Amino acid sequence: MSVLLPIWFFSERDLFETQRLRLMLFFFPLLSIQQMQFMLLFSRQGKLRLQKWYVPLSDKEKKKITRELVQTVLARKPKMCSFLEWRDLKIVYKRYASLYFCCAIEDQDNELITLEIIHRYVELLDKYFGSVCELDIIFNFEKAYFILDEFLLGGEVQETSKKNVLKAIEQADLLQEEAETPRSVLEEIGLT
Repeated sequence: MSVLLPIWFFSERDLFETQRLRLMLFFFPLLSIQQMQFMLLFSRQGKLRLQKWYVPLSDKEKKKITRELVQTVLARKPKMCSFLEWRDLKIVYKRYASLYFCCAIEDQDNELITLEIIHRYVELLDKYFGSVCELDIIFNFEKAYFILDEFLLGGEVQETSKKNVLKAIEQADLLQEEAETPRSVLEEIGLT
Protein backbone atom coordinates (compact mmCIF):
# COMPACT_ATOMS: atom_id res chain seq x y z
CA MET A 1 0.00 0.00 0.00
CA SER A 2 1.35 3.43 -0.91
CA VAL A 3 1.82 6.07 1.75
CA LEU A 4 0.65 9.50 0.71
CA LEU A 5 2.12 12.51 2.42
CA PRO A 6 0.18 15.76 2.62
CA ILE A 7 0.95 18.23 -0.13
CA TRP A 8 2.46 20.75 2.34
CA PHE A 9 5.19 18.22 3.20
CA PHE A 10 7.06 18.89 -0.05
CA SER A 11 9.12 21.95 -0.97
CA GLU A 12 7.78 24.35 -3.61
CA ARG A 13 10.34 23.28 -6.19
CA ASP A 14 9.70 19.61 -5.53
CA LEU A 15 5.95 20.15 -5.80
CA PHE A 16 6.32 22.05 -9.06
CA GLU A 17 8.54 19.29 -10.47
CA THR A 18 6.04 16.54 -9.76
CA GLN A 19 2.82 18.54 -9.73
CA ARG A 20 0.53 16.51 -12.00
CA LEU A 21 1.34 13.08 -10.59
CA ARG A 22 1.33 14.17 -6.96
CA LEU A 23 -1.91 16.09 -7.30
CA MET A 24 -3.60 13.13 -8.96
CA LEU A 25 -2.39 10.82 -6.19
CA PHE A 26 -3.33 13.36 -3.51
CA PHE A 27 -6.87 14.01 -4.71
CA PHE A 28 -7.54 10.39 -5.58
CA PRO A 29 -5.89 8.48 -2.72
CA LEU A 30 -7.65 5.22 -3.54
CA LEU A 31 -6.16 5.32 -7.01
CA SER A 32 -2.63 5.42 -5.61
CA ILE A 33 -3.06 1.80 -4.56
CA GLN A 34 -3.22 0.71 -8.18
CA GLN A 35 -0.73 -1.90 -9.17
CA MET A 36 0.73 -2.22 -12.61
CA GLN A 37 0.75 -5.80 -13.87
CA PHE A 38 3.66 -5.33 -16.27
CA MET A 39 5.50 -2.81 -18.41
CA LEU A 40 6.83 -3.49 -21.90
CA LEU A 41 9.04 -1.33 -24.10
CA PHE A 42 9.18 -2.31 -27.75
CA SER A 43 10.22 -0.75 -31.03
CA ARG A 44 8.07 0.11 -34.05
CA GLN A 45 9.40 -3.09 -35.63
CA GLY A 46 8.03 -5.13 -32.73
CA LYS A 47 11.36 -5.90 -31.04
CA LEU A 48 11.07 -6.13 -27.27
CA ARG A 49 13.58 -3.81 -25.59
CA LEU A 50 12.59 -4.03 -21.93
CA GLN A 51 10.03 -5.96 -19.91
CA LYS A 52 9.16 -5.80 -16.25
CA TRP A 53 6.59 -8.18 -14.79
CA TYR A 54 4.94 -7.49 -11.44
CA VAL A 55 2.79 -10.62 -11.43
CA PRO A 56 4.05 -14.21 -11.50
CA LEU A 57 3.56 -15.82 -14.90
CA SER A 58 5.28 -18.65 -16.73
CA ASP A 59 7.76 -17.77 -19.48
CA LYS A 60 5.42 -19.31 -22.04
CA GLU A 61 2.54 -17.08 -20.88
CA LYS A 62 4.79 -13.99 -20.85
CA LYS A 63 5.89 -14.64 -24.44
CA LYS A 64 2.30 -15.17 -25.54
CA ILE A 65 1.12 -11.96 -23.85
CA THR A 66 4.04 -10.00 -25.28
CA ARG A 67 3.46 -11.27 -28.82
CA GLU A 68 -0.29 -10.51 -28.66
CA LEU A 69 0.13 -7.04 -27.18
CA VAL A 70 2.92 -5.98 -29.53
CA GLN A 71 0.81 -7.01 -32.52
CA THR A 72 -2.30 -5.32 -31.14
CA VAL A 73 -0.60 -2.02 -30.30
CA LEU A 74 1.40 -1.83 -33.52
CA ALA A 75 -1.75 -2.48 -35.57
CA ARG A 76 -3.47 0.59 -34.10
CA LYS A 77 -3.44 3.89 -35.95
CA PRO A 78 -1.48 6.83 -34.44
CA LYS A 79 -4.63 8.93 -33.87
CA MET A 80 -6.39 6.18 -31.90
CA CYS A 81 -6.81 6.30 -28.14
CA SER A 82 -3.86 5.12 -26.03
CA PHE A 83 -6.10 2.93 -23.86
CA LEU A 84 -7.58 -0.41 -24.77
CA GLU A 85 -9.33 -3.21 -22.97
CA TRP A 86 -7.57 -6.52 -23.35
CA ARG A 87 -8.65 -9.70 -21.60
CA ASP A 88 -9.53 -8.55 -18.07
CA LEU A 89 -6.93 -5.74 -18.06
CA LYS A 90 -6.61 -2.22 -19.37
CA ILE A 91 -3.63 -1.56 -21.60
CA VAL A 92 -2.17 1.94 -21.53
CA TYR A 93 0.52 2.75 -24.05
CA LYS A 94 2.36 5.77 -25.39
CA ARG A 95 4.79 6.12 -28.26
CA TYR A 96 7.92 8.20 -27.78
CA ALA A 97 10.05 8.44 -30.94
CA SER A 98 10.62 4.84 -32.05
CA LEU A 99 9.67 3.18 -28.75
CA TYR A 100 6.29 2.15 -27.38
CA PHE A 101 5.87 2.13 -23.60
CA CYS A 102 3.04 -0.25 -22.74
CA CYS A 103 1.55 -0.98 -19.30
CA ALA A 104 -1.19 -3.27 -18.10
CA ILE A 105 -3.36 -2.26 -15.18
CA GLU A 106 -6.43 -3.65 -13.44
CA ASP A 107 -9.84 -2.84 -14.90
CA GLN A 108 -10.76 -0.41 -12.10
CA ASP A 109 -7.41 1.47 -12.13
CA ASN A 110 -6.97 4.97 -13.55
CA GLU A 111 -5.53 5.17 -17.07
CA LEU A 112 -4.45 8.80 -16.73
CA ILE A 113 -2.27 8.08 -13.71
CA THR A 114 -0.67 5.24 -15.66
CA LEU A 115 -0.06 7.58 -18.58
CA GLU A 116 1.60 10.01 -16.15
CA ILE A 117 3.74 7.16 -14.77
CA ILE A 118 4.89 6.30 -18.29
CA HIS A 119 5.67 9.94 -18.96
CA ARG A 120 7.60 10.27 -15.70
CA TYR A 121 9.68 7.20 -16.58
CA VAL A 122 10.50 8.71 -19.97
CA GLU A 123 11.46 11.99 -18.27
CA LEU A 124 13.78 10.09 -15.94
CA LEU A 125 15.38 8.27 -18.87
CA ASP A 126 15.75 11.57 -20.73
CA LYS A 127 17.37 13.24 -17.75
CA TYR A 128 19.80 10.36 -17.17
CA PHE A 129 20.77 9.66 -20.79
CA GLY A 130 20.28 13.19 -22.12
CA SER A 131 17.56 12.78 -24.75
CA VAL A 132 17.07 9.02 -24.56
CA CYS A 133 16.82 6.95 -27.74
CA GLU A 134 16.29 3.29 -28.51
CA LEU A 135 20.05 2.65 -28.64
CA ASP A 136 20.43 3.92 -25.07
CA ILE A 137 17.92 1.29 -23.94
CA ILE A 138 19.62 -1.44 -25.99
CA PHE A 139 23.18 -0.77 -24.82
CA ASN A 140 22.35 0.34 -21.27
CA PHE A 141 19.39 -1.88 -20.46
CA GLU A 142 20.66 -2.50 -16.93
CA LYS A 143 20.49 1.26 -16.24
CA ALA A 144 16.98 1.44 -17.73
CA TYR A 145 15.92 -1.39 -15.40
CA PHE A 146 17.62 0.28 -12.44
CA ILE A 147 15.84 3.58 -13.12
CA LEU A 148 12.53 1.72 -13.39
CA ASP A 149 13.22 -0.11 -10.12
CA GLU A 150 14.02 3.15 -8.34
CA PHE A 151 10.78 4.67 -9.64
CA LEU A 152 8.39 1.70 -9.33
CA LEU A 153 8.39 -1.00 -6.69
CA GLY A 154 6.10 -3.98 -7.10
CA GLY A 155 4.13 -2.16 -9.78
CA GLU A 156 3.43 0.86 -7.55
CA VAL A 157 5.04 4.29 -7.60
CA GLN A 158 7.83 4.31 -5.04
CA GLU A 159 9.25 7.78 -5.62
CA THR A 160 7.59 10.65 -7.48
CA SER A 161 10.48 13.09 -7.31
CA LYS A 162 12.75 12.97 -10.36
CA LYS A 163 15.48 14.60 -8.30
CA ASN A 164 15.43 11.84 -5.66
CA VAL A 165 15.39 9.05 -8.22
CA LEU A 166 18.29 10.56 -10.15
CA LYS A 167 20.21 11.12 -6.91
CA ALA A 168 19.86 7.42 -6.02
CA ILE A 169 21.03 6.43 -9.49
CA GLU A 170 24.00 8.79 -9.27
CA GLN A 171 24.98 7.26 -5.91
CA ALA A 172 24.75 3.75 -7.39
CA ASP A 173 26.93 4.85 -10.33
CA LEU A 174 29.53 6.19 -7.90
CA LEU A 175 29.52 2.91 -5.95
CA GLN A 176 29.94 0.96 -9.16
CA GLU A 177 32.84 3.16 -10.27
CA GLU A 178 34.45 2.74 -6.85
CA ALA A 179 34.12 -1.03 -7.05
CA GLU A 180 35.63 -1.10 -10.54
CA THR A 181 38.72 0.97 -9.72
CA PRO A 182 41.76 -1.29 -9.27
CA ARG A 183 43.20 -1.43 -5.75
CA SER A 184 46.38 -2.97 -4.45
CA VAL A 185 46.40 -5.98 -2.18
CA LEU A 186 47.42 -3.80 0.76
CA GLU A 187 44.48 -1.50 0.19
CA GLU A 188 42.16 -4.52 0.00
CA ILE A 189 43.08 -5.66 3.50
CA GLY A 190 43.17 -2.11 4.89
CA LEU A 191 46.90 -1.70 5.51
CA THR A 192 47.34 1.56 3.61
